[in-house]
Amino acid sequence: MKQMLKALVALLIVMCLVLPVFAEGGKETGKVSGRAVPIEIWYGAAVTEAGPPPADWEVIKIIKDKLNIDLKITALPSSPNDQDVKINAAGAANALPDLFMVSRPAWLNLVKNGLVADVSDMFAKMPVRTKAMYDQAAQSHTYYDDGKIKGNFGLASPGSIAKNEGLVIRKDWLDKLGLKVPTTLDEFFAVAKAFTEKDPDGNGKNDTYGFGAYLEINNLEGGLGRRFEPLAGAFGVEGSWNLSKSNFGLNVRKPAYFEFLQFVKKMMDEGVIDPNWMAYKKDDFRGAWKQGRFGMFREQNAALHSESNYAPFDKNFPNGELIVIDAPKGPSGKQSMGPYNVAYRIYAVSKKSAGKKDAIARLLEWMSSEEGYYLLGFGKENVNYVKGPGGVPTDVGLADPSKFYSKSENQHLTQLRNMVFYNSDLELTARYPTYTTAVSKKTMSALKTLRKMQSLTWTACIGGDTIAPPKADLKRFWEQGILEFLTGKRPLVKENWTAWVAELDKMGAAQWEKEALEHCKANSLLK
Repeated sequence: MKQMLKALVALLIVMCLVLPVFAEGGKETGKVSGRAVPIEIWYGAAVTEAGPPPADWEVIKIIKDKLNIDLKITALPSSPNDQDVKINAAGAANALPDLFMVSRPAWLNLVKNGLVADVSDMFAKMPVRTKAMYDQAAQSHTYYDDGKIKGNFGLASPGSIAKNEGLVIRKDWLDKLGLKVPTTLDEFFAVAKAFTEKDPDGNGKNDTYGFGAYLEINNLEGGLGRRFEPLAGAFGVEGSWNLSKSNFGLNVRKPAYFEFLQFVKKMMDEGVIDPNWMAYKKDDFRGAWKQGRFGMFREQNAALHSESNYAPFDKNFPNGELIVIDAPKGPSGKQSMGPYNVAYRIYAVSKKSAGKKDAIARLLEWMSSEEGYYLLGFGKENVNYVKGPGGVPTDVGLADPSKFYSKSENQHLTQLRNMVFYNSDLELTARYPTYTTAVSKKTMSALKTLRKMQSLTWTACIGGDTIAPPKADLKRFWEQGILEFLTGKRPLVKENWTAWVAELDKMGAAQWEKEALEHCKANSLLK
């Protein structure tokens, strides 16, 4: 009897030593065993109208078998406002799920109330995913420090594509006139003047201009808008706001903005800018460069070089060549294509689920593995896609093309793709395939154009779009005033400009700037 008891005790000791190995790492089997960890995710659906994945979704079974995680997923409401209401209500009731997508304002509220976990220790546990999705800029987006609370309280991954525009120039016109790519503002003006006066298209008509634009104004790029940002950047006043700690404020109120306007007015007075720029809408502007009206302009990568958008230019100018160049440097060496913002998608771990961080990291790392990435992003191989060259999903060779992942009836299978996509070359190659132009037979790639644009000189303005827009009367006064200076209705001299800025402040600019500073401090946006 004593021998049996000794043997039983010995067996229990061995089990106590061995079982944790299997439960934590699965080192002996390649799987994680032991009691399954329940994890609930509230996710943002990729296509809200497509509905949730099916009840028998194989992803759930794979995660259970390989990771020993019982995964439950729930789609958040489609409306951002309704999402915030649901998240805030759950926070107030201490009923947040383990992992959840959250807007930055709601996230800040949860951080300040101690309802989300510090995830600083998770990045090292997800090497593949961290390298792909959580670069230093992403990690800094969710870092919070108010002196009392300090840490990284979220997992931020990029959403929309940033820095996808550039300054474009007709290289064939440069070659025709024996000119080099301009690198300074003086060279830019000289090229613009030559494009206007020296018949670069060789048709014997006075019908070309150096620069083209239109008014495309938003909260991030006020005043004259984004088409003029490469010129404003030469004076250091690109975008609506300067979000630096040392020089925060509205750029329009800074002395250098006057110099920027002087340069634009010089372009107008010398006739080197397409005179229709104030009347153009987006389609007019794009139709104009495709018809050869002007030789320099700021444009978006797909609008410039995707197959359907480039086709009219290719037909009109088979020997034409549009290349992307960096913004010109100004008198003091300043340079910028404009401000850029990154729309980060934040997922947070609830404070009460901090004990599950290892399991959550394991899950997220699997999602970014080759298996997880393809399953969540594109569905099942040889059913919903076939891997083409470079691993890019295609329907070529698919037994049943109706099951292709991009078909509307199949999009419920990829509702979690926003949890794995990060604008990789693979994803963007599927969106921007390389092609051969119909007329000139050039090989073109809007993806290569995008990567070139992203390599240019830009100014970070992360979170600038969260600043409340100006009141309608202030916005109208601001935008109309600038046009009045450029058209000569208000003489563009220093005294008039100083007086106008004072009027702008009386209309509410100074108060708006004060409120914006408070917002930026509260939301950790100043750099």
